[in-house]
Amino acid sequence: MSKGETMSNTRRQNTRLALAAVCLSSMMFGLEISSVPAILPRLERALHADFQQLQWTMNAYTVAVATVLMAAGTLADRYGRKRLFVASMIAFGASSLVCGIAPNITILIAGRALQGATGGAMLISQIAVLSQQYGDAGERAKAFGWWGIVFGFGLGFGPVIGNGISALMGWEWVFLVHVLITILTVLLAIAGVRETRDPNAQHLDIAGIVSLSAAVFCLVFYITQSSQLGFINPASLTVAAIAVVSFTVFIVVELSKSHPMFDFTVFRIRRFSGAIFGSMGMNFSFWPFMIYIPIWFEAGLGLDGVAAGIALLAYTLPTLIVPPFAERLLLRRGPGLVIPAGLFTIGLGFLVMKFGAAAGEAILPVTLFGALVAGVGLGVTNTTVTNTTTGSVSSDRAGMASGIDMSARMISLAINIAVMGFVLVSGVLANLQTVLSVSPDAVTLPRLAERIASGNTGVLDGSMTKLSSEIVRTALTQGFDWVMLYGALSVWALAFLSLLAFGTRAHANAAASE
Repeated sequence: MSKGETMSNTRRQNTRLALAAVCLSSMMFGLEISSVPAILPRLERALHADFQQLQWTMNAYTVAVATVLMAAGTLADRYGRKRLFVASMIAFGASSLVCGIAPNITILIAGRALQGATGGAMLISQIAVLSQQYGDAGERAKAFGWWGIVFGFGLGFGPVIGNGISALMGWEWVFLVHVLITILTVLLAIAGVRETRDPNAQHLDIAGIVSLSAAVFCLVFYITQSSQLGFINPASLTVAAIAVVSFTVFIVVELSKSHPMFDFTVFRIRRFSGAIFGSMGMNFSFWPFMIYIPIWFEAGLGLDGVAAGIALLAYTLPTLIVPPFAERLLLRRGPGLVIPAGLFTIGLGFLVMKFGAAAGEAILPVTLFGALVAGVGLGVTNTTVTNTTTGSVSSDRAGMASGIDMSARMISLAINIAVMGFVLVSGVLANLQTVLSVSPDAVTLPRLAERIASGNTGVLDGSMTKLSSEIVRTALTQGFDWVMLYGALSVWALAFLSLLAFGTRAHANAAASE
């Protein structure tokens, strides 16, 4: 064997090791989004968490991801993509260990924030590594295809895996398993990933990062905590004002830069704007409901943890099966039709689930059918949005476009986890106020509603007497009825905005290409 052939084989072997490392890390990131919601009822019981703390268990992750996404790309370019990839994985494993040994919900939430920050850096590093590791466009496309499949596996089967691990080994191992996977992944990355950096990388946009992070955190805090503090409480209004000022500062900072982290001029591109509305639509409906649907399956439909995890496949499995068909549809019809249609299908699924809540004995099959329809809509929308955002701009701006897309997703997700929780509690509270003949005091009743909304069906009213299971289930059903209606209406509103953003020209171009 010649020296050239030996070098070629070594390079090919290293590329395979790099792809394995990237795929394993993408699976971990996906699992941490979808497996944790499935164990929230167990966390509520084991760590005595209240409803807001359960929300923050997820929101700490998503807010932290949104915080670091734009900065991570710059850090990878300046200091090395491999270096940041390996460092972020080690930090992700360490933060997973913190979550797994957390003695209380406060430590768990802190660990989840660390997971999100390191996971966001890991996600951006994955994309950067694959982009640089493969010089051939065809091979790079195949690599991204495998990355997407494994990432989708983590998202799609996360609820089943999370419930299975929790049932067999305890909830702690839903986090601790990532420590073991991280060790293997780091070894693969060290052996296979080639170090690259950009000598012309821009400086870190500290002002933009801080102002955007403060705006998102304060808005989520305002929505989540104001149900207890009051929306017009001075403390709540102060937090809301900080959010507005921070976002204003962010816009001013980015508009004043010649090479901004967040380039608002891309929104002049209709295809890009239409796709971003699609990106937001998924995270106004499908993904935030992932946090609450395990509660509905267990407390509302009476399924045990494992059965609830299996039932969740109706919601998540189409996200793995549908995308290849969606890509073909995208080529034939164009994003101006496919993305709004996918969003509309998600809303239709939510509407079916809403009617399923009142379907009597048919409640489970109707709910599962609605979940399946919503999953199909997500499968149609998800990859087409990503392809459209990156394909709408020149190649030198694709990384920035991808960063805006992922930021829009995570910010929308964080906000709507809080909004859906507020809608759920409000629905439960409204029902309790109607059916309870002797209403508890104004402080106790909202807390009672929050406990029911978190899936705690053995709750007490203000007089410390047990509420009947029928009252609890009826209140929970109304809460989820409101949430499903919100999911349907909000995603349809984003579908309409997406359709407007694409404009009639997009439809004309699609028709002309047939």
